[in-house]
Amino acid sequence: MRKTAVLLLLTGMLSACGPLWGMTELTLTATPTQPVFWTADPPTPIPTWTPEPTFTPTSTPFPPTPTPTSISATQLAPLLYYAQPGDSLPVVAAHFGVKASEITSSDTLPETGLLIPDTPLIIPNRLGETTPNVQIMPDSEVVYSPSAMDFDIESYVTEAGGYLSTYREWLSIPGWTNGAQAVQLMAIENSINPRLLLALIQYESGWVNGQPSNLAQDDYPLGHVDYYYRGLFRQMMWAVQEISNGYYGWRGGTLTELTFPDGTTIRLYPELNAGTVAIQYFFSKTLNFLEWAQAIDQNVGFPALYAQMFGDAWARAQAVELLFLPGLTQPLLTLPFGIGQIWNLTGGPHGAWIAQDEYQKPLPNPLAALDFAPGADEGGCVPSDSWIVASAAGQVVRSTTGVVVLDLDDDGHEQTGWDLLYLHVATKDRAPLGVWLDAGDLVGHPSCEGGFVTGTHLHFARKYNGEWVLADGPLPFTLSGWVAHAGKKPYEGTLTKGDKTVIARSEVSTETKIIRTADE
Repeated sequence: MRKTAVLLLLTGMLSACGPLWGMTELTLTATPTQPVFWTADPPTPIPTWTPEPTFTPTSTPFPPTPTPTSISATQLAPLLYYAQPGDSLPVVAAHFGVKASEITSSDTLPETGLLIPDTPLIIPNRLGETTPNVQIMPDSEVVYSPSAMDFDIESYVTEAGGYLSTYREWLSIPGWTNGAQAVQLMAIENSINPRLLLALIQYESGWVNGQPSNLAQDDYPLGHVDYYYRGLFRQMMWAVQEISNGYYGWRGGTLTELTFPDGTTIRLYPELNAGTVAIQYFFSKTLNFLEWAQAIDQNVGFPALYAQMFGDAWARAQAVELLFLPGLTQPLLTLPFGIGQIWNLTGGPHGAWIAQDEYQKPLPNPLAALDFAPGADEGGCVPSDSWIVASAAGQVVRSTTGVVVLDLDDDGHEQTGWDLLYLHVATKDRAPLGVWLDAGDLVGHPSCEGGFVTGTHLHFARKYNGEWVLADGPLPFTLSGWVAHAGKKPYEGTLTKGDKTVIARSEVSTETKIIRTADE
């Protein structure tokens, strides 16, 4: 994963994924004190773009503080909800604030796994006040899905002719990078739709079609005023963190309300899709309630600008969604090392790509990856002769510093079907781009390449149709029959198989060891 923070050296540890990879090195100084959160002036050259407030303190259709009611929850009629793609029973229960056992249906409901879309669910009504029941962004427009597979970022940015088309930034990898290349790099590595990144840049600073109008927009093109996040790449890094927290927090059932900078909270409407929640969550991090209400307004807010820039997002979504197909299951996957070898589970479910923030705090979403370290290694960033192997057959569609991505549907596109991300793969003997690998074929050696880490290891994650698949979710990460379970914090957790349990720890012990046997 591309790492995002200052290097933390932990001696004696094998595999914790570290920060910083592909970003500008900075000297920290005083933080600017005057934030600029959104652009009131028309972002040229779109003269018709004139946002006007549609909500006022005296006319608020959904107040941030729930209004007390004399009607008890037991008197309210139950709600009828039809399952959406990606729903599971525990997640739906979390969205509605009830227990899974309280949800009933005329259909048989699985306790685990994905619900069949459009399954009718009868749910007790305990919601109170919520955000509006308005879907503003399809899931496929938030993740790097098939809808953006053929989108030419370079051509779009060049034709728009704004500040972004002339912008350059030095990144430790790959060096001098122009604006379009930086957007592409952030999009592919984090599996975030490049159209969304461009639209957010335009909405906050006017960089795509015009020029920044003040120093804050020049230094902080995504509106997050923090000197650590100065510059385009780090601004996108912050934005991707927040978008992912919203999207995957909702998908996993851990996010149920928004908290605004002034401390105001409001519960999310339970029938929203993950893409909508991602946008609502992003703007709630910098805007107080009334500004936020304007930003998400379909007529004058960010959704309106998005439509001006890229047309009808919902029409594109119809061609590619459902992202999670009915009856979807994980393909058979083996542990990513050879038969008879002993490795160590050094990281339970944690961030798929960006693992830590600038203060070394593990980021919560998406908890899609596992870490494995060779059993023969002694810790630290030492060369390894151990081999990572293909967990299933597929084509290598990305092979670059530290990274191999294996496409399991053999269409040559990382945005479609199942994909496996192998991170921290050494340059020496790394599987080349375009090669076909059968299950068990050699991918490369584990290393510390592709980021600052605390030891030689493999970081391993899955995607489906561009969406990171949570390691401990309805489609749990299952390798040679070992099933992943998340702990209380990122990197904690276990793998279980029958009555056997392996515990994730950065320090090797008998509890971390796992062996791939010949019958797997």
